[in-house]
Amino acid sequence: MQKKLIILGGNPETGVLVDTAESMGVYTIVIDPNPNAPAKKSASETYDIDGFDIDKIVSIAKERKVDGVLVGVADILVKSYWEICEKLDFPCYATEKAVEAFCSKDGFKRACLQFDIQDIPGIYLDRESDITKPNIIDYPLMIKPVDSGGGVGMSICRNDSDYEESVKTALNFSKKGVVLVEKYMDCDDMAVYYTFKDGIPYLSATYDRITTKDQGDVSPVCIGAVYPSKHTEQFENYVHPKLCSFFDGLGLKNGILNMQFFVEKNKFYAYDPGFRLQGEAPHIHLAHINGFDHRKMLVNFALTGTFGEADFSQKNDPRFKGKSACTIWVLLTDGKIGSIKGLDDLKSDKKIAYVLDRFKTGDVVTPDMLGTERQVFARIYIEGNSTSELSQKIDEIKHNLIIHDDEGKDMILYWVDPSIINN
Repeated sequence: MQKKLIILGGNPETGVLVDTAESMGVYTIVIDPNPNAPAKKSASETYDIDGFDIDKIVSIAKERKVDGVLVGVADILVKSYWEICEKLDFPCYATEKAVEAFCSKDGFKRACLQFDIQDIPGIYLDRESDITKPNIIDYPLMIKPVDSGGGVGMSICRNDSDYEESVKTALNFSKKGVVLVEKYMDCDDMAVYYTFKDGIPYLSATYDRITTKDQGDVSPVCIGAVYPSKHTEQFENYVHPKLCSFFDGLGLKNGILNMQFFVEKNKFYAYDPGFRLQGEAPHIHLAHINGFDHRKMLVNFALTGTFGEADFSQKNDPRFKGKSACTIWVLLTDGKIGSIKGLDDLKSDKKIAYVLDRFKTGDVVTPDMLGTERQVFARIYIEGNSTSELSQKIDEIKHNLIIHDDEGKDMILYWVDPSIINN
């Protein structure tokens, strides 16, 4: 009989997970309150229900006799995923401790303190707090809600004149009513991607993040990522062993985790964990270069409780077998999209591994999307034998993809500099 799988979340990135499950012959049921959510387009069945409505989703799972539940690319739904699986006694890669540690910024800060992981210096404020600037950290500051992602509600604060207003804005975006006031880190930015299989943490990928700071004091948004990271060896020697103890303390057995780090003067500052598939999607490069697909692994785990094949450890290589890879994030300015040229050519280019596009002609990018991942038009995945090969391809893509607004003005905010990739 055809297996049935509930997938929580409906964004475009989750849509790729739905496509993967459908290609495996799985009957997918996507749950998202938005009736027009992109991930619903390929699903076998959909429900316009909030992912936090645990009892309703459990009821649907029983009524439809589903075989498993899986969270998509949405941090805020990982806790729902764990609670639903607990009630249905389904396989779940999350643990209660991991949900507490990875699904909110305040929980992550507490976990880092407990397991001696260096995070970014900062303090919490809630709606009852005196929001006077703390003396222990100096401007500039990064102010962000503890329970939002993708840059939503975040801003850089540089002086007293906008500090209080920045805190109030961040509080408005926090369901918990808690914000984090942290030191603003202006240094190297990298991330690591782990695979957990049968209780063993495998470092599967490392990458350097390139962000744009051309949008004022909103949160910097990624415009490119380069694999492997130039900090890989140092990370493996000094940070990885401590993280292994951290993971063991959280009881992690199976699953995937992305964690970002600022690197300043050879010191690593942990931030922003993602205990699920990522918008950056390192799994695309892993599938092409190392030969295992986290999307398929997660679908199989949700339905069988087995995560990955027996030969996974032989395939896993965070150095990508000597190859290089890059993700180009195409960011848009605000306005109405009037024309898109060159996208189909990119999708048919055999030297491009994958293109995930999120907008179409006629869609509107509103000013409040700027400084968040909602302004991302597409992510383009390229791979090669060297970084110079990647930089040449970026130059080619820059000339071929053209996006104009309804007045004929260029909407592409900024391209990653190929020379940075090459260096």
